[in-house]
Amino acid sequence: MSLALPTTTDDLDHLRDLARTSAEVIAQHQDTGGAYPASPTFSAYQGYAWFRDGSFTAEGMSRYGDVESVDRFHRWAVGVLASRGDHVADLLARADRGEQLPLTDMLPTRFLLDGADGQDPWWDFQTDGYGMWLWQLVTHAERHDRPLDPYRDAVQIAVDYLFATWQLPCYDWWEEHVEERHPSTLAPVRAGLLAVAGARLADGSPLLDDARSARAREVAEAITALVRAEGMTSGRASDPDAPHLAKWFGSGAVDASLAACVVPFGLVEPGSPVAEATLDAVARDLDVDGGVHRFRADVFYGGGQWLLLSALLGWNHAIAGRTDEAWRHLRWIASQAQPDGQMPEQVPDHLMHPASRDEWIEKWGPVALPLLWSHGMYLILADELGLLTDTTTEQHS
Repeated sequence: MSLALPTTTDDLDHLRDLARTSAEVIAQHQDTGGAYPASPTFSAYQGYAWFRDGSFTAEGMSRYGDVESVDRFHRWAVGVLASRGDHVADLLARADRGEQLPLTDMLPTRFLLDGADGQDPWWDFQTDGYGMWLWQLVTHAERHDRPLDPYRDAVQIAVDYLFATWQLPCYDWWEEHVEERHPSTLAPVRAGLLAVAGARLADGSPLLDDARSARAREVAEAITALVRAEGMTSGRASDPDAPHLAKWFGSGAVDASLAACVVPFGLVEPGSPVAEATLDAVARDLDVDGGVHRFRADVFYGGGQWLLLSALLGWNHAIAGRTDEAWRHLRWIASQAQPDGQMPEQVPDHLMHPASRDEWIEKWGPVALPLLWSHGMYLILADELGLLTDTTTEQHS
């Protein structure tokens, strides 16, 4: 992508240096088995990897050009899924018979770095990461002409799990509101199913068999219809009747994760009235000087501004051609990096609920630093703004 660069040479050099540092931080902490740990030192995340965090981190590294790192992540995911194939087959059979599936029977949302289940209690039933993994796998393979053949069995397991669970309420991106259904969960499920339904193996044969491919498309269509019917609200200041996506079905609130329903997951078409109204609502409610909050009621560490969400909104602005806004978010993220270039999960500026911050510090210690997802998202936005061309050329020269 070629975009005008409204900045000085020194500023550009600094932003490119942060991209190199981001890739180095991710590579340094990637486990030998391929997992991207969420944060190597944060007490609540240490020793664990998510498909959600990992997929966005992998997207950043794929754009940066570290193909082997991303391949190793996907091979790790294969191991995670392969060991759970029989369990998923049983879940799908029970779901197809109309049985209710208890939360305790669901797959974890996070795994130990060796792929095993963790022993620490967590808010485990989350389906978004499985769709994100499918989406990133195909995106990476298409970008770098990587074979999908080694992933076919694992893809089928992930697809079957989504067939069994996509209609069920589950925890959102933030491990909250298990009783609700969230557009930002359904969007990557839909995107992942569509990605694998259209993907092909090296010999040209479909990645999915005909029955799974047809069902994947049917589920994707059903998700679109369901969100249109139940996942919308209204309230844009400039047009109170303009519908936009809601935090969950029946809610009047917005959540910054809704931006992902536009880019990259395409639940609503970029540039469409619903997409623009959704992004407007996110920006109006949650963007303060380029830093983006999760949602207005957020009390986690006082409800600070998240670097990865600033990158997500900036990514949407870049795709929409609002490059000044995209640069604003990139520079804000860069301004939050530590002197050594490491990026935290969130920063305590403009806290939504400052009285809640100390209790989280007492419980889990300081905010996660580094957070690999923050670094991965920085790479994505830097790439959208054309900053990775020189860094990737140097890396492979």
